[in-house]
Amino acid sequence: MMNDYGMGGMGLAWIFWLLLIAGVILLAVVLVKAFTRNAGGNAPTDGQGPPRPGAGPARAREILEERYARGEISTEEYQERRRTLEEDSR
Repeated sequence: MMNDYGMGGMGLAWIFWLLLIAGVILLAVVLVKAFTRNAGGNAPTDGQGPPRPGAGPARAREILEERYARGEISTEEYQERRRTLEEDSR
């Protein structure tokens, strides 16, 4: 014999667990998107990777100057790359 809460309570339990699982999945998706956006979704700022659309010779020169200022490249490499950029922009 079934009481008044038999099927109703069981149905609510299924709904609760489905909502809980959906919430966990949604949280996981949001966290993955947040971390991947910050890790690699942004345009490169260190001069690595493909150039951004619209990045012309002026931006290439800025990147070169930034890398030289940080000590990532030598004076000779800086001068050689600067000459190459000047030749390409003509």
